[in-house]
Amino acid sequence: MVILRLEKINKSFPGVKALSEISLEIEKGEIHAIVGENGAGKTTLMRILAGIIPKDSGEIYLEGRKIENLNPTLAKKLGIIMIHQELMLYPNLTVAENIFIEHDSNRSYLEMVNYKSMFKEAEKLLELLGGGIDPRLKVSRLSVGDQQKVEVAKAISQRAKIIIMDEPTSALTFTEITKLFEIIKSLKTQGITVLYISHRLDEVFEISDRITVLRDGYKVETLETKKVSPSYVVQLITGKTLDTFYPFSAQVSSEEEIMRVKNLSVSSSFVKVRNLSFNLYKGEILGITGLLGAGKTEIARAIWGIEKKESGEIWIENKKVEIKNPYDALNLGIGFVPENRRIQGIIGQMGISQNITLPSLSQISWWNLIIDEKKEIEIAKNWVNQLKIVTPHLRQKVANLSGGNQQKVVLAKWLSTNPKILIVDEPTRGIDVGAKAEIRKLLIELSKKGISILLFSSEIDEILNLAHRILVLYKGSLQGILPRNKATRENILSLAMGLKEEAKI
Repeated sequence: MVILRLEKINKSFPGVKALSEISLEIEKGEIHAIVGENGAGKTTLMRILAGIIPKDSGEIYLEGRKIENLNPTLAKKLGIIMIHQELMLYPNLTVAENIFIEHDSNRSYLEMVNYKSMFKEAEKLLELLGGGIDPRLKVSRLSVGDQQKVEVAKAISQRAKIIIMDEPTSALTFTEITKLFEIIKSLKTQGITVLYISHRLDEVFEISDRITVLRDGYKVETLETKKVSPSYVVQLITGKTLDTFYPFSAQVSSEEEIMRVKNLSVSSSFVKVRNLSFNLYKGEILGITGLLGAGKTEIARAIWGIEKKESGEIWIENKKVEIKNPYDALNLGIGFVPENRRIQGIIGQMGISQNITLPSLSQISWWNLIIDEKKEIEIAKNWVNQLKIVTPHLRQKVANLSGGNQQKVVLAKWLSTNPKILIVDEPTRGIDVGAKAEIRKLLIELSKKGISILLFSSEIDEILNLAHRILVLYKGSLQGILPRNKATRENILSLAMGLKEEAKI
């Protein structure tokens, strides 16, 4: 039974045709994946369905009934709920309050909330999704995976018929993703339709019944998942074959040690890293992986001087160094591409050229006071060309670029400092398959030029294909270091889940 039908949906923004004649039928109770590169129109189409933005033309039918003048309030009333990539919960309210907060929009200010009844109803909803969450807890105390569960419970409480999930696993651990997939499957058994947007094709093939591919605002094809291969879907998305997106780095040729970390200990509110030791060779890509909470980001930030280390030593080119802040790291030839590019990597309201030259102001200014704009443009233009950053001009605000191009700007910013060592934390998170391929190829090219790379990534395929050696963490401790020729998905995951004491090199 068709629950949702779209006919010739069009949407334009100034200078951009975002959607062109999109027609689509969604079955009741199916898990339907929407895939495509950044800018393909996925989120725009979903935001139209959720009533967040209006369509320019076309028709939307829900259960055979034509829907006019769709807005967020009407969409929710009709049972179309969108769970955004950035979860929209109130951290200082309880789980139950978050689930039912929108139910009280018509309540008189004189009416009292029946908290006993609210907690009981919230508990029932959470039990449908596997339970395990106290509805009296504040949301700020929950893991991201449990917050995701609260969002789903909130949608069910609003009698959702269609739940739209936009990149729902981008910040989840392996275990949390497994639990989320169980929840999605339970929604299907309840007859609820799930529209699932993701860049992760392995997840799409695991969870979806059908896949719709969008490219440049057009619908390319709708496919039954079990009848197609990932390589075919990649070709539809980009016109390129799957092996293009997982380039394999050559064996590192140098045995020259460029960095040594000895007995590094660092603590944060989430994890404690204890007595970590490893070395890094010139031109090597050293992969560092583990599940969420393993300590990857804490290690990256400690090496670059953002987090204060409790103990341990760092040696660069056989000299013991003290890195107390990022300025020290920069002077030692270390660049850092952080995990969260929007908050830590770019200044969104500044132009591309300003972002790229930010760490190199002393090179493009007179007396560190007046910026030589000609030099600034020259350096930025060089990196925009080298990294193929797609932009109408160099003064374009970085916030207006796609995720993949924003990430290239962050890379360009640190490459312009001519680093010896580049720390990259989740370099391809939240970007489309085409941009992922370009960034992976770039990392390989940089290693061939002698730049040493510390690659912190939770994507196992990325680690397996790019890293020369793989360091696996579990709850802040080193579980093993695997040479690439002995590494498999199975033994990496086993170490990352703490199931083995060590791995033989």
